[in-house]
Amino acid sequence: MNRSPRHDRILQLVRENGFMPIEELARLLDVTPQTIRRDINQLCEANLLRRYHGGAALGNSVENEDYFARKGKFQSEKAHIADMIAESIPDHASLFMSIGTTIEAVALALTNTHKGLRVITNNIHVASIMSANPDFTVMITSGVVRASDGGITGVATLDFINQFKVDYAVLGVAGIEPDGSLLDFDYREVRVAQAMMGNARHRFLAADHSKFGRNALVRMGHVSEFNELFTDAQPPEALKKLLDELGVRVHLAEPLPI
Repeated sequence: MNRSPRHDRILQLVRENGFMPIEELARLLDVTPQTIRRDINQLCEANLLRRYHGGAALGNSVENEDYFARKGKFQSEKAHIADMIAESIPDHASLFMSIGTTIEAVALALTNTHKGLRVITNNIHVASIMSANPDFTVMITSGVVRASDGGITGVATLDFINQFKVDYAVLGVAGIEPDGSLLDFDYREVRVAQAMMGNARHRFLAADHSKFGRNALVRMGHVSEFNELFTDAQPPEALKKLLDELGVRVHLAEPLPI
């Protein structure tokens, strides 16, 4: 979904008020109710809003989408983001790679293009993809495996990660708020991501456009803790201004061919 300024304004109004009626949104944005219904449907498909009778509220902040549903969304966009990240990581680097379908796309891009990487991950799918390259050293953390997506979390995971200091941490996120707050759904996953951030010299954040303004329960950190953001669409204006002020470099994928 290509987010328009009107979409961003709808999200802002819903975030500020908790719930917004369709008729009120149409009045404030000077469009027809039919246009607002279409906008809300698109934002609901991106899991940014939830539609209720007569209006909309923020999307579910407690539970993430099913893994296979997430994996099937925005595949081309994720692949393009992955290619940009791969171009920014040199051969023979060491890196952390976290949980998430975008990070799995990064794993595939690196496996096909790089040599001599040393990879530490708590993502079973990433380990499986990258171990196919015989020139890589792939270490998978100890901990408890989530049946839903192959992610590994827990105290043992933290202990393992804290033994290392790597060149790069490549992480995903469930949602990015306009004030730069980074959000996720599982506090155990967040603790692992924070450990990776704290033990890396350079921190890369991978996020497709659907993550801008998305709601989630657990605070992971702030965009200021990352050196670079890789995405496929311009961030909303407030976030773009903040990133500029913070000096966080934004890598924007070229528009995909029609």
